[in-house]
Amino acid sequence: MARLNMSEAAPEPYLAFRQADGAIRKGPLAEKVRELVKLRVSQVNGCVYCVDKHAAEARRSGETEDRLTHLPVWRESELFDERERAALAYAEAVTTQRHVDDELWDEARKQFPDKAELGHLVAQVALINALNMLGVPLRMKPPRH
Repeated sequence: MARLNMSEAAPEPYLAFRQADGAIRKGPLAEKVRELVKLRVSQVNGCVYCVDKHAAEARRSGETEDRLTHLPVWRESELFDERERAALAYAEAVTTQRHVDDELWDEARKQFPDKAELGHLVAQVALINALNMLGVPLRMKPPRH
């Protein structure tokens, strides 16, 4: 059981997170890219609730078990395309370093030339990091556990 139920304790901020998630889902960023980013950031941050949730959502979006298995080692795997690699590199840099160098940013812009799509990637990475910062300290557990 989680330490605190955010939907009860702070319903307005909780609703704002849900609304932001809905806005990102409606945007131009491909569902598979969104789900890979959410899962990878959650793995890096150690959020068991989010890993469980986003692995299930990735499967529902058509993601393969091979790619999910390779996600922690995506840099060494041939299963991810250049757009996915750029999104994952950006997500990991923001999550682990809080810094994105010019080379990495230029690659993200190259792979996501549409500003709206790139903006939704940036928003997705920021949002999942924020959600992980709820899930980890509150010790949120997957519903089936």
